Amino acid sequence: MNQILMLIMATGAAAGGIDRIFGNKYGYGAKFEEGFMLLGPTALSMAGMICIAPVLSNILGKIIIPFYQMIGVDAGMFGSFFAIDMGGYQMAKELEINPQAGSYAGIVAAAIFGCTVVFTIPVGMGMIDEQDRPAFAKGIMLGIVTMPAGLFAGGVLCGLSVLECFRLNLPTFFLAVFLFMGLWKIPAKMIRIFCSFAGVIRLIITVGLILAAVEYMCGFNPVKGMAPITDAMETVSGIGIVMLGSLPAAEFLQRILKKPFLMLGKRIGINSAGMTGLLVGMVSAIPAISMIRDMDECGKVANAAFLVSAASLLAAHMGFTLSTEPELLGALVGAKLSGAAAAFLLTICLENREKRTASGERRFAGVKEKI
Repeated sequence: MNQILMLIMATGAAAGGIDRIFGNKYGYGAKFEEGFMLLGPTALSMAGMICIAPVLSNILGKIIIPFYQMIGVDAGMFGSFFAIDMGGYQMAKELEINPQAGSYAGIVAAAIFGCTVVFTIPVGMGMIDEQDRPAFAKGIMLGIVTMPAGLFAGGVLCGLSVLECFRLNLPTFFLAVFLFMGLWKIPAKMIRIFCSFAGVIRLIITVGLILAAVEYMCGFNPVKGMAPITDAMETVSGIGIVMLGSLPAAEFLQRILKKPFLMLGKRIGINSAGMTGLLVGMVSAIPAISMIRDMDECGKVANAAFLVSAASLLAAHMGFTLSTEPELLGALVGAKLSGAAAAFLLTICLENREKRTASGERRFAGVKEKI
């Protein structure tokens, strides 16, 4: 499967590059360029965390490892609390006891749960308009509820048993329940907490980048044990190379699925912006989040739920996996698609039921008025 996906990415890169040579006649050349241009933002958002991850692992490990040992969970699973490309993988591998569990935590769990906690929720709550936040929060809750579908699917594809997946994800499940209850009971306070948390993560990333850059240029770093910035940039470069092919391939996928998706959207009650957002979100969460203002209510909820598992699958996360542990690419894809599909189906079922209930109540109210 990995070879097939790599062939698809390579074909996308070749098609995008050739289109660029001939003046970007079909639009794939622009996506080829965009993949390369994303190197800067990608490096800025993750290089600092990759560099400082060993230091954080050393500090947090003194607390986390005994606690995780007490509850029978591999300490590497702590890496799943951070996004795969924001230090989650490095932290999982630094803290791991069982390499298989560490790889699962750093690739699969970090790409779903970690990405949601440190990226999708805080960035989404900060970007969208205030009137759209309730729908976004509702979608996130539904995505968290169905997240175990992706975590279990990915674990099995990694070679873990269902029981092992459940045991390893115990802390994740407890935090997921906490987030769910917080978004349900006190959404306004949770929004403020998420935004503050995002600020802390950004601060850590920036400090790590400053220290690593100074060490590279001057050979001095007051914080010992950090990973060299050249290692971080090598990882970022690997992601950028994959995005040269993944973005043109995703553009092709979006075009061939546009009409079927629009037809499906009409049947299930989601407008064109909502259906397009699902495809865009698998490439990058940020443009999908920016489209939420143009979606109908069902589309807003469905996209937020879908992003919990599917965010950045076809670009950054696929690229990161191929540059670190390519043999786990099938597990990553299976996990993110399983969780996203479960979230989408649950959302559509609940939203349609609410629409039918509301419609029935209006008809009943109309009958009462006539009587």
